[in-house]
This record gives sequence, C-alpha cells and structure tokens, in this order.
Amino acid sequence: MQPSSQDGHPRFATPIPLKQATLRLRSPARTVSATDVSSHDLVPVRWYEPTPIGPTAAGPTLLWLHGGGFFRGGLDQPEAHAVAQSLARHGMTVATVDYRLAPPPGLSWMKTRAGLSRGRFPLPLNDVLAAYRKVRARSPQGVILGGASAGACLAAAATLRATDEGLPPVGAVLAFGFFHARHQRTDDVQQRARGHRRITHSVWGLNAMNRNYAGSEAVLANRFAFPGGHDLHRFPRTLSINAEKDNMRASGDTFALELSTYGVDVQHHVLQGTHHAFLNRPGHDAFATAVSLIAKWSLCG
Repeated sequence: MQPSSQDGHPRFATPIPLKQATLRLRSPARTVSATDVSSHDLVPVRWYEPTPIGPTAAGPTLLWLHGGGFFRGGLDQPEAHAVAQSLARHGMTVATVDYRLAPPPGLSWMKTRAGLSRGRFPLPLNDVLAAYRKVRARSPQGVILGGASAGACLAAAATLRATDEGLPPVGAVLAFGFFHARHQRTDDVQQRARGHRRITHSVWGLNAMNRNYAGSEAVLANRFAFPGGHDLHRFPRTLSINAEKDNMRASGDTFALELSTYGVDVQHHVLQGTHHAFLNRPGHDAFATAVSLIAKWSLCG
C-alpha cells in the first residue's frame, strides 16, 4: 500500500480490526512435514513442507527468522515453529534458521542453553546468508526473506547483502521489526507499550540491545547491521506488519515509508489492539490474521 498524503505529511493506513484483516485461503488444513537439516556451513535449518493437494504450482519458499533481541530464541519457539507450521498448512514451503545469538547484554561469557558459543554482528547475519544460499538452491520459484522483531531486522539486512551478491530474494516479509540503530520515543500514547515492557522496551533498553548486537558504536552505522536510513532502492516487494501498541512500531512504520520513498512496492499493515511479539501467541486472533496476510501476499502476489 502506498502512503497517502494528509496535511502534507505522508501517512500509512490507520490500524485495522483483526477480523477485517483476516483473509480466508483455500486450503488451510494441509498436513505438514518438518525436517531438520544443516547448510554447508553447519547452520541448522528446519524445513516445513505441505503435503501437495492437486496439481497446484509451488510458490516461493519463505526463509523465516525468529526474534528475541538478537540474544535469545530458537527453532522451537512459537514465533519460529508455530508460524512456519501454520504457513505450511496454507500451502507454503517455509524454512527456519537457528542462527547464532549474541550474548545477553552484560553477560558476554554466557553460552546458549545447548552449550553453543555466541556471536555478535556479523556472525548471525553470516549464518542467515549461509542458510539463504542453501534454501535458494532448492527453491526454483525463488525465496522470500522474512522475520519478526530482531528477525525482521536480520531479514532486511540479509536482503541487502544477498542482493549485493547477485542473489536477490523475490520478496521480504517484516513483522513488528526494528531497523534503525537508535530507537525513538513515540509521542502517540496508543503506540506505547504497557506493563513491564515500559521498562524492557524503553528507548534506553532498546538502544542498549542494539549496541550489544553491534558490538561497538561504529558498527551501528553499518547498513548490514541496521538497514534503516540507508539506500533501499534495490529492495524487493515487501509486506510489513506492525503491532499498534508497540514501542518499536515507529521504526517499522518509518522503514516502510523509506521503502516506499525509494519506489519499492510496499504493503503495510498495523493490526489494531496488538502488542509486540504477538506471533509468539498462536492462540490469539492477531496470530491468525498475520499468518493469513503473509500467506495471501506470498502466494497470490
């Protein structure tokens, strides 16, 4: 959706009710097979493939990246597994990536629960690119790069790097992501987080999270660390889905506007009444709404 102009200020659509946004697709009840494999660089990848129904043509593969502030999360969290499984039931082939995680802020010595070492930028992005090359090699219809929260930032960064390498994805799906090195406090009360997230998602906390992932102040300006504010003219068509009541929404809205300014085909949605990370809650209406939007956009163009 292109931004409209009102009083000289570009704006995107106002938040839409969940039931209004939910789209009905033809075959949401397919069975799904999930397979764990590794790329040539030993990056764990999990494939979700729907059981074919009739002679329908296969669409692009979605390479989906979980969030978690760059320092937590994995293949089994709902934002990875439940999202991929649900999209596969809609007929999509999906791959998820267990990319390396940065250490928690202030705990650089800490390993993952599995005892694996951690790594800051660019190591998580390198893992995503290794997985992307593998997925692209077996996806004749191309690959859509997508993710949620920190995973959306990684997906956008991987889109830029893959395009620079001559391996452009055919699309991008970005859910409640943040794309700028420094967060801005919103003046809109409706966009602000509630409860404990007023602290954990404060501007100070979010900036510290970004700095922890980057590893240094200098890296914050790297377009492959945080693509927001950089040249985006080669970006592919993009679906952007934001939560209405989310302290990170300002970055997502701004990034969608930046893409549109560069002439990118952007479809931008803000889901009414939703909070950050709603894709970690498969039982909520917002989860089903977002899955429907992603499947419709990916399969139907």
